[in-house]
Amino acid sequence: MKFRPLVHEDFDVVYAAFLEAFSDYVVPMQLTREQLAEMLTRRGWAPELSVGVFDDERMVAFTLNGFHDGVAYDSGTGVVPSHRRRGLARQMMEFLTPRLHETGARRYVLEVIEANTPATTLYRECGFVETRRLQCWSYGETPGQPRPVGRIGQIGQLREAFDVEPSWQNATHSVERATAEHVVLGNDDGFVIVFPANGDVPQLAVRREARRRGVGTQLLRAAAAAAGKPLRLINVDDRDAGIAAFLEAVGAKRTIAQREMVLAL
Repeated sequence: MKFRPLVHEDFDVVYAAFLEAFSDYVVPMQLTREQLAEMLTRRGWAPELSVGVFDDERMVAFTLNGFHDGVAYDSGTGVVPSHRRRGLARQMMEFLTPRLHETGARRYVLEVIEANTPATTLYRECGFVETRRLQCWSYGETPGQPRPVGRIGQIGQLREAFDVEPSWQNATHSVERATAEHVVLGNDDGFVIVFPANGDVPQLAVRREARRRGVGTQLLRAAAAAAGKPLRLINVDDRDAGIAAFLEAVGAKRTIAQREMVLAL
């Protein structure tokens, strides 16, 4: 087995390995090539800080890392079914962590599905510490015409409306890296960001003094109308009881729960 950074690898090789590794994943991950490329772009993919494991010239395992402002982020670790239970995930972690440290990373962040006990155990043994729980939600389309909501030009102009810091893929730096169309809707009371192509809502926030007035419901319905499809809110901080209560009240459904884990480098 050969371990090497992905600087010079053809993206089609990465894509083929990704499809095979996640073919039986608990959450459907059968992305198109373009969807995977967009996902990695948003998450700040750094090929030089990522690793592939090769059996001859076939990529059989990988960790695809992003990087921003001194923090590395595991965008996806996978092993193809034929090469599991050989310790490759642990070996990739051992390969990567000194390299991440050498390039100036202070922390290494990842998320793991709560039900994935073997992965959670592995990361803890590698020194990762759970920092928070994250919930994923789906919100179906709302019938009828929502009240009009204006577009906002500046992402993050209402950052004080956040009660907790967004997770990596929902952070403003991730949204700003996107090449896919996204729409920012809102007013002085709050805002929502939605990607119409897949219904992804990375940010939804309402000023404290404007809450419980229907602003959040109005924004969510406007986002659903802009997308024309059900919405998904991924990795919402579980400590934010207010957003959870709001989402339950408007009929959103919990899908999966994850743990955010961090390794100090």
